[in-house]
Amino acid sequence: MQNRVHEFEQINMVKSNNCLTFKVRRCMPELIYPAEPTPIELKPLSDIDDQDGCRFQIPMIQIYRGDPKMKNRNPAIVIREALAKLLVPYYPFAGRLRECPGRKLVVDCSGQGVLFIEADVDGTLDQFGETLVPPFPFFEELLYDVPGSSEILDSPLLLVQVNRLSCGGFIIAIRINHTMCDGQGMLQFMTALGEMARGASKPSMLPVWQRELLLARDPPRVTHTHHEYDEVANSNKSNISMGEMVSKSFFFGPFEMSILRRYLPTHLQSCTTFEVVSAAVWRCRSVALSSNPEECMRIIFPVNGRSKFKPHIPVGYYGNCVVVPVALATAKDLLTKPLEYALELVLKAKSYVNEEYIRSTIDLLVTKGRPHFTSINTYFLTDLTQARFNDIDFGWGKAMYGGPAVEDCFSRIGNFYLPFTNKRGESGVVIPMCLPKSIMEKFVKELDNMLMKNATHRLHTPKL
Repeated sequence: MQNRVHEFEQINMVKSNNCLTFKVRRCMPELIYPAEPTPIELKPLSDIDDQDGCRFQIPMIQIYRGDPKMKNRNPAIVIREALAKLLVPYYPFAGRLRECPGRKLVVDCSGQGVLFIEADVDGTLDQFGETLVPPFPFFEELLYDVPGSSEILDSPLLLVQVNRLSCGGFIIAIRINHTMCDGQGMLQFMTALGEMARGASKPSMLPVWQRELLLARDPPRVTHTHHEYDEVANSNKSNISMGEMVSKSFFFGPFEMSILRRYLPTHLQSCTTFEVVSAAVWRCRSVALSSNPEECMRIIFPVNGRSKFKPHIPVGYYGNCVVVPVALATAKDLLTKPLEYALELVLKAKSYVNEEYIRSTIDLLVTKGRPHFTSINTYFLTDLTQARFNDIDFGWGKAMYGGPAVEDCFSRIGNFYLPFTNKRGESGVVIPMCLPKSIMEKFVKELDNMLMKNATHRLHTPKL
């Protein structure tokens, strides 16, 4: 192991509540190849996979405590060997993306391998704090950005760094090319990696490629209106990327949900927690951001389309199968109208999604050159409560935390909606958020006012 140790050693100050100091010693990055020969071929991505909105790297993190029964096992070696075995059925991950005419992406299944880094951290899990939610400010040290590895084309499709801690725990940091899979596909891959690490000879759910199921029709037929891909001028003077950025996490437990539901009429009481929270947060965030009450504000939320097809997309399909319907309203309407107004817009947008809507989306993407969804005045909220990345087990038990490493992957226009249990033992959801300081103050004020207005038995802000 010593001959792989990186020539440099860094001491890094981590900005956290306790101003943690730790040392990271990284081995030289290495390429992990499939453990057996795999097909050499070109495999086109689907027409959902290769849109601009998927052409980025997703950072993930899995945090594990030590287990006395595993004290003689090195998690880096275990995961390295499991990864080589898993790259046999998942051999496209060992390839490289190429771009063909029309911006069509294909995977050159060449067996060139994925990047792997072994590291040691002079620190313990307890030093990282009790509340494990994004953002993880030390993440850039737990996942070294290997020079030349972060490009979408002609770069490794997966980067894994296994960080051993002095307490016996370890942290797996991952970066994966989003064109290859969506959240469900990523969970499927990581679950399979855990199975292989625990000794399985093959994944319990075999991977299905079949990206041709989600190609555009010939000829393409755009049969729906897709405001999510509108071309919008940025007329809002409130720029979310300017100013000092601050991060806060907002918890919605039984108490907060009971308050929000008091705003709703009887026919909306059956709405899900995600739907209600989405409407409330969209309203408060839009009011905080908008400098013009007539500005059109948007909320986008990914919807898994696997079950919308007849027959359903096959079990084991790990490509992107998500569409992003959008709800629109002016900042003035969101502020002055009751919460049910925003909620009904969210429900209406979700109701659009069926097989024809997805087919229409695919056809629009192809005819418009695979555009990015509209980001101007857009709030992108992703529900990960059912993903259960914390259930992934490499032999050391379930993760203390498993999921995204940052608040969002869309240049601060979006957030993740995560399961969480607070210090009082209340189960709910948490939304980590990053905003300019002045806008965050306005958002907190709006949300606090909404929650406190109907609070009769106690006052409680949603901040952790």
